[in-house]
Amino acid sequence: MRASERHVIAGMGIASALGDSCDDAFRALLQGQPVVSRPPFELPFVTVTGLVSGPLDLLPARFAAYDTRLSRIALRALGQVTAAVERVRARYGRARIGVLVGTSTGGLDATEPAYRRYRDTAHHDPTFSLRHAHAFDALAVLVRDVLDLCGPAYAISTACTSSAKALASARRLIHADLCDAVLVVGVDAICETTLRGFHSLGVLSSQPARPFSAQRDGIHIGEAAALILLARDGEGPAYLSAVGESSDAHSMSSPQPEGLGASDAMARGLAEAGLDPSQVDYVNAHGTGTAQNDLAESRAIRRVLPGGVPVSSTKGLTGHTLGACGTLEALFAALCIERGELPPSAGAAPLDLQIELHVLQQPVRRRVQVALSNALAFGGSNACVVLTAP
Repeated sequence: MRASERHVIAGMGIASALGDSCDDAFRALLQGQPVVSRPPFELPFVTVTGLVSGPLDLLPARFAAYDTRLSRIALRALGQVTAAVERVRARYGRARIGVLVGTSTGGLDATEPAYRRYRDTAHHDPTFSLRHAHAFDALAVLVRDVLDLCGPAYAISTACTSSAKALASARRLIHADLCDAVLVVGVDAICETTLRGFHSLGVLSSQPARPFSAQRDGIHIGEAAALILLARDGEGPAYLSAVGESSDAHSMSSPQPEGLGASDAMARGLAEAGLDPSQVDYVNAHGTGTAQNDLAESRAIRRVLPGGVPVSSTKGLTGHTLGACGTLEALFAALCIERGELPPSAGAAPLDLQIELHVLQQPVRRRVQVALSNALAFGGSNACVVLTAP
């Protein structure tokens, strides 16, 4: 892909614990106060979660088979980009707009109670459709139909890089002239399997995550939908200039200790964008709050970027939103470019002295021309989203 090829962010939408609009969520980011709740179901251990607030609207009757917490969260955010989608549809035509979904668990929030019913009664729930409720690509089809589009629609699931990888695939669709615009939907919803799984790994905290802190003790899980509409040309708050990708080939659940794969993804992203490391103004780190991840990522950042680049992790505020974090945190980075403000890394004090980064502990006003957003996943999947100012 040509280094000069960048795609405008023509629309953004969000539903998260921090709010259901870009304005509300960014305001909460700058305040630096985590928004957490108890899990919405009983668990044999203590933890907190970042839940999307309030009751979620039912889907329209004609889409009832798709009705899950996952799809309700996605459609709450979808309303914020509908006007932008209508504009690009009028410009390019409905067949030239794609829909890509990045998710880690799909509609597992609906599958769990359906399974329990079958386990306890030996009868299937007649209202539950595995194809429509659980399948990862079902949401892509739903969103395409709701928006009256007929371009490519599919899902990508690579754990916590899912929606960052979807951004990379969206760039390829436009570059290959298969699409003129692509709506990328990063989304995951709270479910028991996720919480129990991370608890079994010993990395789930009982309190909000504290990325880069000497006192960090693990992650807390959040849920969110973050939508980014990419277009071949036009105007917007920022451009997607590249997505660098790599694989650790090290472990299914632990990062390469020196962050070699992460630094490779960052270097590839900058090279694809035709940028020098000295031009980077801000890094939204993956920053989960686990001992291994934060240290490995800090080494990766130091290897690629000059010292003093401001870094923060927003997961201490939103929770780890799994498959949604790639688009969610790229959206935050785009807002940093648009608004000239950088959020703090909540809970980072006291900083871990082994993490030799300029970790922000207060909001900072700063002109941002180039921002990176890292996503690092199980299985050693790494992605670095490179965003630039108009």
